[in-house]
Amino acid sequence: MVCENFPYKVKVKVTVCGAHWPEVRAASELPRWALVGSRPRYTPVIPCLGMSYQPSLFGVHRPAGPACQAGGVSAGVAISLFSGAGGLDLGVEQAGFSVAAAVEWDSDASDTMEKNAHQHFPGLREVLRADLRPLAAGRDNGVRTRDIIKAAGLGRSRPDLLVGGPPCVAFSKSGFWLEWKREAEDPAASLLQAYTRVLAEARPRAFILENVYALTFDNKASGPAFRRLLKEIEAAGYEFQWRVLNSADYGVPQLRPRLFVVGARRGERLPDLPEPTHSGQWERRRTTSGGKPHVTAGEALAGVLAPPEREETIRGRWGHLLPDIPPGDNYLFYTAERGHPEPIFEWRSRFWSFLLKLDPNRPSPTIQAHPGPNVGPFHWENRRLRVAELLRLFTFPDDFELVGTRTSIQAQVGNSVAPLLAARVAEQVAAALT
Repeated sequence: MVCENFPYKVKVKVTVCGAHWPEVRAASELPRWALVGSRPRYTPVIPCLGMSYQPSLFGVHRPAGPACQAGGVSAGVAISLFSGAGGLDLGVEQAGFSVAAAVEWDSDASDTMEKNAHQHFPGLREVLRADLRPLAAGRDNGVRTRDIIKAAGLGRSRPDLLVGGPPCVAFSKSGFWLEWKREAEDPAASLLQAYTRVLAEARPRAFILENVYALTFDNKASGPAFRRLLKEIEAAGYEFQWRVLNSADYGVPQLRPRLFVVGARRGERLPDLPEPTHSGQWERRRTTSGGKPHVTAGEALAGVLAPPEREETIRGRWGHLLPDIPPGDNYLFYTAERGHPEPIFEWRSRFWSFLLKLDPNRPSPTIQAHPGPNVGPFHWENRRLRVAELLRLFTFPDDFELVGTRTSIQAQVGNSVAPLLAARVAEQVAAALT
């Protein structure tokens, strides 16, 4: 057999959860492969089986990936929108789904997904590098839903799960949205509309949508967008429920609240949202229902192998102030209200994260994608967090590889859903579909 993207005749053995299947006989049955040396970087999916398989090249057989569960079957095939570095996708994979296609416009994030595909996304056939804004605006001059379905290898089948976290910049009046308004292309639209359009056209059995919890605020920016989102989900034929989940309440060593909307087609069992597994203080509220205490930053970073980085030194006008700030405190340490003998800042004159230092005995505060030069959280050793430490505080695997500059890596991780939280949500969806 000759695969059009692999110019050698090869025999392909298929194994699903340890069982051999007949040899694939047609090139059309194979997906597009991205090769590292002579090894497939992606694990294909057999659409008719709905299970992941590993091709055997040159007699080297590979074990089945995580889509194979204890019962011998996958929770289903998922497609991912706004995939970023793959935090939400990792959680979906851990819950037993197989992400077959991902859509992401950022080149570094797309490279990150592809670099980790063989190890962490074994069912991934293709990362579509596409801008979903035309789809959000109701145009068809960009990637279309049928292109995503084709990339996933589903043919006429529908996916079991749609996942995605549309960027929150849609609720800002700045940035690229100004161009849309000048062109009078549905100025109220956001990338949420790209998600709901794919939802209506792909008709998955269930969906998971993640976003910033500020989307639930009843103000001029968020209120109309959130109400429109829920109305479009309902119009697409889905029942749903939503809740703001604090990542720390589910074992993530970071106080990071996120909005999750989960749903299923009418007639399917509606997934639940997970109950907290951990408890502790968050701002002025306290979670008490979880059985374990919040995982602390000190616990998460224990034993991490994090080589020094050139960018970790705090510079600028205020960097020299950081060493005297106690762990868990911020610029308010240098105020008269805190009793500082030589106050530098006015009370509550800066953002909370200004000169904010991690407390090893508490979860990390929210880690931002684009922090300013004096914006934390900083390590209690008076430096910026290193990449390996960021991965730990988000619950990415230690061997997860990120592509791009240090600034790009910060953005990729800072924009991510914590994989552990995503897994807890996706497990509830998988339970509802079985």
